[in-house]
Amino acid sequence: MLKVVDAAVEKAYKGERKISWMEVYTGEKSTHVYGQDVWLPAETLDLIRDYRVAIKGPLTTPVGGGIRSLNVALRQELDLYVCLRPVRYYQGTPSPVKHPELTDMVIFRENSEDIYAGIEWKSRLCGSRQSDQIPAR
Repeated sequence: MLKVVDAAVEKAYKGERKISWMEVYTGEKSTHVYGQDVWLPAETLDLIRDYRVAIKGPLTTPVGGGIRSLNVALRQELDLYVCLRPVRYYQGTPSPVKHPELTDMVIFRENSEDIYAGIEWKSRLCGSRQSDQIPAR
């Protein structure tokens, strides 16, 4: 991914700009650097706040305690309330839509409502979980 982005920046700015990459740790990788129970280090959150940009890949969430979901924790800690999903058709891709070439839109979803709010509690039934959905206004 880094090589692709670097090549795009090189092409777009004709070599006049460059990204200086910095890896910060969250999830399983952070437990190897910061300790067994440190899944979302304060240093990582501070760096994201300071630089105001981050590219997040897949994360391993701990099982059996600690943070229930690293994605929810990141959204809540960094106040990431918008889920932006650009949608467009790529020529030659099979599509169930009648005129897929006309598909070009952006979907905005608020991450602080409904299932994205991540409010859950244990059910009294055989250890299952229930979710408290917060309806959108």
